Amino acid sequence: MPDTSKYRAQLETRLGELTERLRELDKELDSHQSKDWEELATEREEDEVLERMGSTGQAEIAQIKAALARMEEGEYGFCAKCGDEIAEDRLDLLPQTPFCAKCAAKA
Repeated sequence: MPDTSKYRAQLETRLGELTERLRELDKELDSHQSKDWEELATEREEDEVLERMGSTGQAEIAQIKAALARMEEGEYGFCAKCGDEIAEDRLDLLPQTPFCAKCAAKA
C-alpha cells in the first residue's frame, strides 16, 4: 500500500495550481474585447487555445478529486479495473491514475 500522505500532498498542491491557472485563464478570456476586426480575429484564435487549456485543466482537476476520494475510501493505489496494486513508480509519475500499467495499456 503506498504512502498516501506523500501523494495527497502532491495532489493537493497540483489541484491548487490548476485552480489558480483556470482562474487566470478565465480572466484572460474575459479581457478579450477588441473592436478592431483583425485583433478580434487573433483574440478569438487565442481564446480557442485558452479554452482547450481550460478543458484539459478541468479534466485533470476531476481526476485529482477522484484520486483524493479514493484515498478517503481506502481504495487509493489499487487499480479500478483489475484490483491489483498500482506500482509506486507509476504513482510517482501519475499520482491521480486509477489504473495499473497493464489496464492503462489496454485502454
